[in-house]
Amino acid sequence: MKFALIIYETPSQLAKRSSPDAPAYWAAWSAYNEAMKSAGIAAGGAGLQPPSTATTVRVTGDARHVQDGPYADTKEQLGGFFIVDVPDHDVANQWAARAPVHGGVVEVRPLMTM
Repeated sequence: MKFALIIYETPSQLAKRSSPDAPAYWAAWSAYNEAMKSAGIAAGGAGLQPPSTATTVRVTGDARHVQDGPYADTKEQLGGFFIVDVPDHDVANQWAARAPVHGGVVEVRPLMTM
């Protein structure tokens, strides 16, 4: 069964991507990704550019409205996602608990089967 592990990080965590702490930040995520690959459960995913690069598009009737910034203004910011192929939700939760989010959140959500 495939699940998305959706990574939400605090602004201070996301800032580490390009700070003097960047090597340690990226090393933790690289180790996490390699552990999933070694376990044979990695099925995709990607990191995302910072929320400041986002746009939000809303359509009302025939009008399209484009706004700079992410959809939600929250304390945590969407940093990326992994797709894992595991036996069940409990195993997906176990892998989510291993993510190096340090104060952030990992949302675990089953993928739809089309």
